[in-house]
Amino acid sequence: MAEGHDGSAPVRAGDRIRAAARELFYLRGFRGVGVDEIVARAGVTKPSLYRGFASKDALVIACLEDYDAGLHARLDEALAAHPDDPQAGLVAFLDGFARRSARPGFRGCGLTNAVVEYPEADHPVRAAACEGKRALHARLAAVAATLGARAPENLADALLLLVEGAFACGQIFGADGPNRSLASAAEALIAASRA
Repeated sequence: MAEGHDGSAPVRAGDRIRAAARELFYLRGFRGVGVDEIVARAGVTKPSLYRGFASKDALVIACLEDYDAGLHARLDEALAAHPDDPQAGLVAFLDGFARRSARPGFRGCGLTNAVVEYPEADHPVRAAACEGKRALHARLAAVAATLGARAPENLADALLLLVEGAFACGQIFGADGPNRSLASAAEALIAASRA
């Protein structure tokens, strides 16, 4: 085990592998990165990788779980920051997407990228990525229900469309593009869903 960057407790080989893979996959794509590069970046051996992950696909799925957990953690943090106003928390969460996706170096959502890279309907990586998106949709619908939306599923549909659009628009237009309107668009959708 290697010591943490801040002198903290050692970082397990599996954690280093996962972190290196997440970074490389995000920067260059899941299929564009080989196992040799991952183990070199993580400072481990191939047997170490395969002790923790049965295959490269299993490692990709583990990274997708990490991306998914990050999405849910950001939503939880935004809602917790506005405990008496779930709308403000939801809008803050969406605005965070707008800002992050307009930054230089942003390469899209890891889950969405996996769906694009693995078009095979029966591929386990695609299935894991789609499940992550379904889970996000379900969370958005649950929050929409707390806002008094007449049709929470429909509001979740619209909000997820905004998010996915922000991923693309941020890369195309940058900070001065359509992403600057995501929060106000979300507020308008929320208001319309209550009318």
